Amino acid sequence: RPPSPFLASNRPKPRAVGTAASQEAHQTRERNAPPERPLHTMNASKMIPKALLPSSNIKVASGAEDSKYNLTYYLKGALAGGICCGVTHGALTPVDVVKTRMQLDPAKYNKGMIGGFRQVIAGEGAGALLTGFGPTASGYFIQGWFKFGGVELFKIKLANAMGPEKAWNNRQYIYLGSSAVAEFIADIFLCPLEATRIRLVSNPSYAPSMSSAMAKMAKEEGVIGGFYAGFGPILFKQVPYTMAKFAVQGFAAEQIYTVLKSSPKEMSPSGNVGVSLGSGVIAGVAAAIISHPADTLLSKVNKAGAGGTGGTISRLSNIAKETGMFKLCTQGLGARCVMIGTLTAGQFGIFDSVMSALGASKFHFHPPGEH
Repeated sequence: RPPSPFLASNRPKPRAVGTAASQEAHQTRERNAPPERPLHTMNASKMIPKALLPSSNIKVASGAEDSKYNLTYYLKGALAGGICCGVTHGALTPVDVVKTRMQLDPAKYNKGMIGGFRQVIAGEGAGALLTGFGPTASGYFIQGWFKFGGVELFKIKLANAMGPEKAWNNRQYIYLGSSAVAEFIADIFLCPLEATRIRLVSNPSYAPSMSSAMAKMAKEEGVIGGFYAGFGPILFKQVPYTMAKFAVQGFAAEQIYTVLKSSPKEMSPSGNVGVSLGSGVIAGVAAAIISHPADTLLSKVNKAGAGGTGGTISRLSNIAKETGMFKLCTQGLGARCVMIGTLTAGQFGIFDSVMSALGASKFHFHPPGEH
């Protein structure tokens, strides 16, 4: 029987093609070629164009990586917030003293801001203008720590949760929500020191120092009655104030950058501070007008005996009736607009400067397509 042509041993050998040198070169290439890998061991990602692969780096609404906004960033934001609030409120203690006197005793201090300064200096000496400096500076450092640090934390977390497009479209709501929560937390720590400040300003002879005044108030009225009688008014004042402050400042800064045809990334550090100062003035005046009625109530309720002897709500109601809505909204408003406008501008300017000095790049919202 003839041999089968399908057996390997019976197949005809291929004829050599070309010269001996070309055959040797072909054999050398075969020996040096990498071994073929089975398909299941191949890395599919190397076989697919990168543009078609899903990205593992999720961007926050500002276009910055998550790793950039970590615990260190939030601590820097809190420190910068504490410094900016402590410095600005401490520096404006004389203005705050005159404003508080105008609110507590309008019959006596009725000659405007400049006249109020003259009356305080003439009656008690220039040192009286620094009454309450200790609780003011320390209280607002603590408040600024939680307020600015909290706003940065909640703002970035909300932006991450929403995603770039939703965060950009709802940035004003993010400003409002994050600032409200941060301010509530900050006021828990601020309220005792603010109550002490107002007690010292309204009655300079009450105690010789902040610590002695706090001890005396706790002994005479208890912790809740002495330090948290004004917690409701302080929330009523500070939460709307802070919400307006951050939302208006963010909006005003966007408009300024638009007019200048620039952005926070394109602007120099000094230019960004200038934008913060300008938008801060606008935000401060708006926030002062919105929160002024509550500020007047807070100043009056912390004055010993004001509003009768009932509970806090009853006392606040009595004060509002005695004062009248118009006076609640206007007593000391001019002085407060000057004070809060200057203070807010200074806060945002100092905050940006300190963040820059600490090597932190401040979070900014921008359209999803821009990085």
